[in-house]
Amino acid sequence: MKNNIGDNGAKFLGEGIAKCVTLTSLNLNLSVNRIGGYGAKDLGEGIAKCVALASLNLNLTNNTISDNVAKYLGEGISKCVTLTSLNLVLNDNSIGKNGAKDLGDGIAKCVTLTSLKLDLEGNRLDDNGAKYLGEGIAKCVTLTSLNLNLL
Repeated sequence: MKNNIGDNGAKFLGEGIAKCVTLTSLNLNLSVNRIGGYGAKDLGEGIAKCVALASLNLNLTNNTISDNVAKYLGEGISKCVTLTSLNLVLNDNSIGKNGAKDLGDGIAKCVTLTSLKLDLEGNRLDDNGAKYLGEGIAKCVTLTSLNLNLL
């Protein structure tokens, strides 16, 4: 049996996470649920308030993440300027080049990243999406470990 968390559940989680302002490590697996735009926006906003976050592991595989939704995740990640490790798993969603641009822009602002794992298998990426991700990653000059899955 799987869970059935939607936007409202994600909103409550985002609100709770936002209150954990001294959090340094967050591991959040919400794969195979029904999280879409509003839920991802609330999660992104909650994560953005964790100003001491050094490690973020976020798995939203097989939800309803589209380009518009990826924008909120990118915005949230961009505010986590102390991140050293980011593991973002967004497999089997509907992210295309615009979502990839927003994710790349968010990642680019994480200038202290040393480890990045980006899993976007089973989305709608094309050459431009790969370009935008590459441009964002290129700004992470402190990276020592990079794992990309774009199957």
